[in-house]
Amino acid sequence: MLLLPLTVSPRLTDVEAWLRASRLRLNPTKTQVMWLGSSQQLAKLDISHVRILSSCVKVQDTARDLGVVIDSQLSLSAHVAAVCRSGYYQLRQAVRSLSEDASKTLVQAFVSCRLDYCNSLFFDISEGLMNRLQSVQNAAARLVTGTQRSDHISPVLRQLHWLLVCQRVDFKVPTLVHQSLSGISPPYLADDCHLVADARERRLCSTASRTCVVLTVPYPVR
Repeated sequence: MLLLPLTVSPRLTDVEAWLRASRLRLNPTKTQVMWLGSSQQLAKLDISHVRILSSCVKVQDTARDLGVVIDSQLSLSAHVAAVCRSGYYQLRQAVRSLSEDASKTLVQAFVSCRLDYCNSLFFDISEGLMNRLQSVQNAAARLVTGTQRSDHISPVLRQLHWLLVCQRVDFKVPTLVHQSLSGISPPYLADDCHLVADARERRLCSTASRTCVVLTVPYPVR
């Protein structure tokens, strides 16, 4: 069993002191440790346990935060797998003899809500992961309409007035920006979304525009 080097252990002590000052407690039994980096970087690490207080915590490959499964490479592959697994499970439990309206309600309550939950994180994920999410929605559409697997799914989605998963993601991001600029989003979003014309900011639209919507990315002080 390889432990964390002693040079890092004092930082954990600092975290514990900060939590104690905030009237919080570092609970080793509920603490998860995970390394973040590329596959090449992670291959160089051989530390399997981290000592926190008097306990040894095993390093994990994934961790769940507010229902989102975070993997060590931040690829969202683990979260997509969890969403697909949950969606297919709910579809297998569905009763195929239900009416179309009842099936729509069932799918919306147990499948679509999972595809839409924190779906702004799916922005710019790999095409393979997006296709896996889309396959869940396709299966749900076939369940609702009774369409066979050999039939084209695009007309079915148009009939149901369902946006593709990637289109739902593309809709979610500007919606969050609009809410942030309108002052109706939480402060942790609104504080980082501004109308600026500073070339040092990372823009979300064409550089030809002098004023644009950006998410503020602070530059490090050198």
